[in-house]
Amino acid sequence: MIEMRSDTFTLPTPQMLSAMTQAALGDDVYGEDPTVNRLEELAAGIVGKAAACLMPSGTMANLAALLVHVPRGGKVLVGNESDIYLYEAGGASVCGGIVYEPIPTQPDGTLAMDDLAVALPPDPDDPQFALPGLICVENTHNRMGGRVLSRAYLAQLRRFADGHAIPVHMDGARIFNAAVAMGVGAEQLAAHADSIQFCLSKGLSAPIGSILAGEADFVEKARRVRKMLGGGMRQAGVFASAGQVALTSMIDRLAEDHALAAQLAAGLADVEGIDVDASAITTNIVLFRVTAKELDDNSFLRAVRQRGLAIAEFGHGRIRAVTHRGLSAADVSSAVAIVADVVRELGRGRAPLSESRNGR
Repeated sequence: MIEMRSDTFTLPTPQMLSAMTQAALGDDVYGEDPTVNRLEELAAGIVGKAAACLMPSGTMANLAALLVHVPRGGKVLVGNESDIYLYEAGGASVCGGIVYEPIPTQPDGTLAMDDLAVALPPDPDDPQFALPGLICVENTHNRMGGRVLSRAYLAQLRRFADGHAIPVHMDGARIFNAAVAMGVGAEQLAAHADSIQFCLSKGLSAPIGSILAGEADFVEKARRVRKMLGGGMRQAGVFASAGQVALTSMIDRLAEDHALAAQLAAGLADVEGIDVDASAITTNIVLFRVTAKELDDNSFLRAVRQRGLAIAEFGHGRIRAVTHRGLSAADVSSAVAIVADVVRELGRGRAPLSESRNGR
């Protein structure tokens, strides 16, 4: 099976597996796992923050950040197409009494300053208004096709947030994809946020784990929240060792995933009955539409899977394919051929591009 549903399907490298069997261990709830401590120090330095905390998942890391930043009854300004808003089970409302204020997401993944301003209460002293306690941004932006938030935009957002005394949290699950695509260090992107979450288990290929980083006091509070949420771990150095390998040897190779995504998009662009903007591909996520008139998305997905290609429906009439370390250029060529075969065999004709692009 050619697996393109997500980069979470990456498997640990042989070096990771070896490190996991040799890791020095202790009880991390007591702060005594030396491998976890080394990983957290390494991770904090890479994103330019004072401290970091290892979390079991990105969902827990984002939730902990929201619970630390925002008091009960406060609200978080978050993109209406963000993972935090759509895919993380409303945890901040359930666990923290926090209100989500969805902000329109622009095609490039940004939140417009004017839209953020509209979400601010007209009178902060009026008790009927929930006060904004946090702005969340996502970099790279998953639902917008792996788009990278520019440094200029992040600096503008920082100025807006400072002007209204609101902290910024970055869901940087794929922050290293963004950094590699821009040719900068991750710390330059994280510098505009008070806190940042990033995953070790996507393109970096570790089997489990995410990092939450920020100021020392923030991270200390996040550790307490992690314990409350059931995320306290004992000999967590077993998988923290894989995280160390991820951060020291797997970041630069993300460029290979980006090249495969560009290859995939270029190939799909030549398939009659597929609509994809190959010029918009900047990292490892490819979004496209099936425009062949007599082929619906579910039938298309079943047909390509039967032929050995796993991809996923992604809302708004879109299909998502994600490239990662488990794929080769030959796999990408095979994936394009499978798609072309399915469209040719099951689809007839091609819908106008304007119809497919507006089919939200």
